[in-house]
Amino acid sequence: MVGSVGNGLMDLCDKGKVEPLPKEFDPTDIVEPVPALDLEGVGGEEGSGKNREIVLGRNVHTMCFTIKEPEVDDEVTGEREAYMASVLARYRRSLIERTKHHLGYPYNLDFDYGALAQLQHFSINNLGDPFIESNYGVHSRQFEVGVLDWFARLWELEKNEYWGYITNCGTEGNLHGILVGREVFPDGILYASKESHYSVFKAARMYRMECVKVNTLISGEIDCIDFKAKLLQNMERPAVINVNIGTTVKGAVDDLDMVIQTLEENGFKGRFYIHCDGALFGLMMPFVKRAPKVTFKKPIGSVSVSGHKFVGCPMPCGVQITRLKHINVLSSNVEYLASRDATIMGSRNGHAPIFLWYTLNRKGYRGFQKEVQKCLRNAHYLKDRLKEAGIGAMLNELSSTVVFERPKDDEFVRRWQLACEGNIAHVVVMPNVNIDKLDSFLEELFQKRSCWYQDGKMSPPCIAADIGPENCFCVLHKK
Repeated sequence: MVGSVGNGLMDLCDKGKVEPLPKEFDPTDIVEPVPALDLEGVGGEEGSGKNREIVLGRNVHTMCFTIKEPEVDDEVTGEREAYMASVLARYRRSLIERTKHHLGYPYNLDFDYGALAQLQHFSINNLGDPFIESNYGVHSRQFEVGVLDWFARLWELEKNEYWGYITNCGTEGNLHGILVGREVFPDGILYASKESHYSVFKAARMYRMECVKVNTLISGEIDCIDFKAKLLQNMERPAVINVNIGTTVKGAVDDLDMVIQTLEENGFKGRFYIHCDGALFGLMMPFVKRAPKVTFKKPIGSVSVSGHKFVGCPMPCGVQITRLKHINVLSSNVEYLASRDATIMGSRNGHAPIFLWYTLNRKGYRGFQKEVQKCLRNAHYLKDRLKEAGIGAMLNELSSTVVFERPKDDEFVRRWQLACEGNIAHVVVMPNVNIDKLDSFLEELFQKRSCWYQDGKMSPPCIAADIGPENCFCVLHKK
């Protein structure tokens, strides 16, 4: 019966092949292959080394678990429940395997929220303003406001001067921060470095804002000389600026003080709004010695961080803090909620604030400080090991993101889940990334690399344009 129920429950296609799953995930007893679709140009054969191309306007299903109607006698036999339990168990094992080889994306996977399992039976929704209780009673606003107060203290903004909410992700924080800036200065121009997160440019498109991309230094931080030049071309219009507290690829931190100085010395005093995108490093920088402070004592308008990155959370979430005086320009009352609408989303995950509250209570400022120091130490260890092996690598001073030459083998990239751009890749050293995991990665990389470059007979690509000649180990720049 299980076999007949399972037939067709997973559709597989991609020239008849799929990305291999971990060995313990063997779905052959519930899989029925479907005819291969015409996917010419969408990815190469597994292990061929060809890049998988992204084609707009076409959905590429590598695999899916199909939903089928239960059999008539299913309540009696329990076959469907047994089948679903089997699929979930195998999926869990695959997650364990993929977590072991997770290095390229900034997610802290070291957490344990078993104590909160008792709350999963409730539909907790924090719709509306977190500071105004709506008619919907199954909420977690008391946890949400506690978390917001913690972050407001971290960024030095008094309780009666801030407003904020827990978002669904870092992107929503950027969308909200830039929206506030647009509402404060409706004719403002959005300035962002070219290495800003894609959500910043998405915000410009959504809000129909004119957007000026600013050049960056080799480190990835904003080039304030180019920023000044572009400001002077638009003297008559206010400026809305996205400042990166850790860029996506290189982990570069924009010089907030220099950005403010550039604005004020060139006629923009009182005519600018700064949103700080601190998705990852916004929570790390307060605990880094000699790091410039991100604080509302400076003339900034908003700060956002991701909750599922450095904090660690099983679902995407984030925190957005802005000045209370700004929120009135975009908020409106919603009678049927008995609340105020000032957020991007309507319904908001009420479980996320509880997860964040739980971790902040367990770790506190001291706990986060220890984790930040560990990440920075391990990042330096990785960078040094790469350079000792003759592999070009860069690590920004305030960062735990190690940038190095892109591995030649896409299968290796997928195995370690590395984030790549052009000729470079990166590893983001998070609290769950220990020395043992880095050693395992390095050992495999060194072995593979000796094959890719035939034990030195072939030369690796030059990445001086990406990370600077002093960090590149190609034939031209090898010391």
